[in-house]
Amino acid sequence: MDPADCPTEDAATAVRPSEHLSGGVAAFRISVADGPDQGRFVEIDGAQPALLVGQSPACALRLTDPEVSRRHLALEVTGVGLRLRDLGSTNGTWIEGVGVIDGLVCPGDIVRLGSSVLRVERVPDASSKLPPQTAFGAVLGSSPAMRRVYPIAARLAATSIPVIIEGETGTGKELVAEAMHEQSPRARGPYVVFDCTAIPASLVESELFGHERGAFTGATQSRRGLFELAHGGTLLIDEIGDLELNLQPKLLRAIERSEIRRIGGDRPIRLDVRILAATRRDLDHEVQSGRFRDDLFHRLAVGRIELPPLRHREGDVGILARRFFAELNGQGELPAHVLAKWSDDPWPGNVRELRNAVARYVALGEVDVNDEATPPQATGQDFIGRVVAERVPLPIGRLRVVDEFERRYIEQALADQGGNVSRAAAASGIGRRYFQILKGRALK
Repeated sequence: MDPADCPTEDAATAVRPSEHLSGGVAAFRISVADGPDQGRFVEIDGAQPALLVGQSPACALRLTDPEVSRRHLALEVTGVGLRLRDLGSTNGTWIEGVGVIDGLVCPGDIVRLGSSVLRVERVPDASSKLPPQTAFGAVLGSSPAMRRVYPIAARLAATSIPVIIEGETGTGKELVAEAMHEQSPRARGPYVVFDCTAIPASLVESELFGHERGAFTGATQSRRGLFELAHGGTLLIDEIGDLELNLQPKLLRAIERSEIRRIGGDRPIRLDVRILAATRRDLDHEVQSGRFRDDLFHRLAVGRIELPPLRHREGDVGILARRFFAELNGQGELPAHVLAKWSDDPWPGNVRELRNAVARYVALGEVDVNDEATPPQATGQDFIGRVVAERVPLPIGRLRVVDEFERRYIEQALADQGGNVSRAAAASGIGRRYFQILKGRALK
């Protein structure tokens, strides 16, 4: 969640001192001390994702105060205290009389929003030791930030409720989703992945819900959509924050009714599908900005997991680098000075970028790598030229190019790893199940 997403650039940001939270998982109680909802309260600890305060049904602390915005503010326990972020509210947020956009709240502080007053208190004796778990499926890390994630992920995995997994690009959202499926009662069922950024908007509905023969130009045969393919299992909708606004009501209806209707079809199809959604975007901000539907967010955010960026995962760079080094068949051990350099890097690309750095090291050692893009091969240019020459509609041509790229990429990844799917998936930076899906689609 980037403070740069705040709605105004000239508003003051108050960052106030807070007691340092070390070791345990701190907990806070936020209660309504004055206003229409006096007496309501909510508790939050470091094992939970950020919670919302406002009028929306999606808010953990829901207020009826008409001067409070639907999503007024977010609260999150961090390593240094309770963080408060104003979500672009109409009337602003005030801590001890100071207007804030992003700041830390101390126990005993008074927070005013609209005509309501919130009091923040530390829950007595709430701190507990961090969970000992250091992995969740293929997700690895022993930092406090990750050890707070594992228990809630495991609890949510055991249910069938929808879950939103949030985090920056490269933090491992797809791996967490795959692990949740594998540790769920649906583990024997299908695991299907849909990436909202990989399909043209005009084809998303057909991809998700399927179509009947003759439903549109080019529909030469009936086709099941991903919802049907995921029946009895899990459907991961990746980068859901990029889903076009006009398609969101159709997805909402499918989730609410547990049924879909193929394009050109005349009958509903009942389905049993568990929905997981992943996004790199701040959906609270997207809803506030009108780019994501409040009701769809409310339906999906029954459970929420927020993955920390690698720069906030103290000690995990070395653990992950050694794991990747072994998976990529590195010889010997990683030198201490290389690990030290990597540990000091900010890793804006997160875990995916670190894996790529390890792969370069395995291939080239400490030789400098020329990062300039490799010119496309003639065969790739010939293929694209042929697609262009066919004068097919743009969405169909784009899909053909993407399919060809996936086919060649999967072939090369498997060749590089001697046909080993697990190693090829790790080297590609995606989960094994998702790699299997791409492999089946690309090499059929």
